Amino acid sequence: MKKLLLATATLALTAGLASAEEVKIGLSLGFTGPLESLAPAMASGAELAVKEVSDSGKLLDGSTVTAVRADNTCTDAAASVAAVERLVTSDKVNGIMGGMCSGETIASLERVGVPNGMVMISPSATSPALTDIEDQGFFFRTSPSDSRQGEVMADITLEHGIQSVAITYTNNDYGKGLAESFKSAFEAKGGTVTMISAHDDGKADYSAEVGALAAAGGDALAVGGYVDQGGSGVMRGVLDAGAFDTFILPDGMVGQPVVDKFGTELEKSFGQNPAAEGEGRDKFVELAKAAGFDGTSAFSAESYDATALMLLAMQAAGSSDPRVYKDKVMDVANAPGEKIGPGDLARGLELLAAGQDIDYDGASAVEFVEPGESAGTYREVDFKGGTLNAVRTR
Repeated sequence: MKKLLLATATLALTAGLASAEEVKIGLSLGFTGPLESLAPAMASGAELAVKEVSDSGKLLDGSTVTAVRADNTCTDAAASVAAVERLVTSDKVNGIMGGMCSGETIASLERVGVPNGMVMISPSATSPALTDIEDQGFFFRTSPSDSRQGEVMADITLEHGIQSVAITYTNNDYGKGLAESFKSAFEAKGGTVTMISAHDDGKADYSAEVGALAAAGGDALAVGGYVDQGGSGVMRGVLDAGAFDTFILPDGMVGQPVVDKFGTELEKSFGQNPAAEGEGRDKFVELAKAAGFDGTSAFSAESYDATALMLLAMQAAGSSDPRVYKDKVMDVANAPGEKIGPGDLARGLELLAAGQDIDYDGASAVEFVEPGESAGTYREVDFKGGTLNAVRTR
């Protein structure tokens, strides 16, 4: 009889263990390319959520979670497609935190993500084109669309007393979408755009672009580019030529790297990037510091949130299959339910396992609107004293 009971207990234990699995989250980021200075903190943000959930032992009957990094280069569509394809077919991930830049995100989503039924949650791809993309419910983003950023950017610019601007933008989906959004909003509010023109990344000389912008003139130059690429190249040329001394910098240009490059030359400049304030952000910054990275770095909080949302959605669905849990992402992101923030993921998993609702606010005050993107909070910044300073959120 004892042997029978022992055998029964052993069988039950084995059955319980069999339901646990190794869940893999792919991190598709531009570890090389025009935003390579931002990628490490973004990856660390995602990996912080992975570790928190895995260490809790509360996901899907004790499943472990690991992160798999892939370099999408941020701008090379072919490289991004290849990187995401490896994550899906070779690494067999259960979800992807990424892409990073808008054009490569569109390419990898359309060519790999949707055809393979893979959930992708981007922390930083902001092109308005992604709002209307045919994603079959597999794509989400924790950063807001540039349709909203353009409005915020126009308001901040006018509040600084600037009535006329020239605009330069990186020649891709992100740059074009943001430039058009800003131009439309700025002109609608009474501002004047003297010139709008694209620049290509990777050039050694931007003198032609600088000459045209200088001739157009304006109170300031808006730079819809990348801090590690052409955006900074154009700025350096403009400063050396004395064409402009005030820059309007959106999310792709805001961060410590731009301060490192230009310092006090940015004294009159300002800008904005997606960022929240409050208890959730403060807690994330604290956790990031303990983990050895800068939680205030652009899109790091959004990367944590993108990863956390996937794992919480899996728990809500009772499955790590992206075809199943995709329908739970919006549910765990929004009310009704118990508020869940950074460092609180274990409690969120417990509540979901008990059949209760959660409302994940996370590190970036997550609130999804259709078709699955952040409603958006922005941090206005300036660069007085040669430092990056938060002014307020809006």
